[in-house]
Amino acid sequence: MNTRDDTTTPAPTVWPSLQARDARALIDWLVGTLGFIEAACYTDGGRVAHAQLAWPEGGGIMLGDHKPGAEWALEPGSFGAYVVTDDVDGLYEKVRAAGSDIMRPLADQDYGNREFAVRDPEGNKWSFGPYRGEPVPRS
Repeated sequence: MNTRDDTTTPAPTVWPSLQARDARALIDWLVGTLGFIEAACYTDGGRVAHAQLAWPEGGGIMLGDHKPGAEWALEPGSFGAYVVTDDVDGLYEKVRAAGSDIMRPLADQDYGNREFAVRDPEGNKWSFGPYRGEPVPRS
C-alpha cells in the first residue's frame, strides 16, 4: 500500500509517551501481544522510571510508571495511538487469539484503510492499519 518514496521521509523524531499503573505488566503485554520490541527499561526502586519500546516497522513509544504530582504526570489509560503495520490481518489474529479487548474488529473502511482497534490492560486505545500517512512535502 506504500506508494511514496521513503527516501524523502525523515527518521522518527517524535516519541509519544504514556504512563501506567503497572508499567512492567503493560510492557510485557505490548511486547508479547502487539509485537513491540523492548529497547530499554530503567527502573528506580522497583518502578519503571523510563522504557523505550520500538515498533518493528518504525518508530516507537516511551513509557513508565505513573507518578502523580510529577511535572510530566500523565493519567494512565488516557493514551491513544494509530500504528502502521503491513500485516494488519496477521496482527489482528494474534491480538484476537490472545483474548485482547477488541474495540473495533478488523474491517475495510470507506476511506480505503483496513484497520482494527484494541484496548490494552491499562485502558489505552491502539488502532492498527497499513496507512502510512501522506508524504512529507518537499521544500
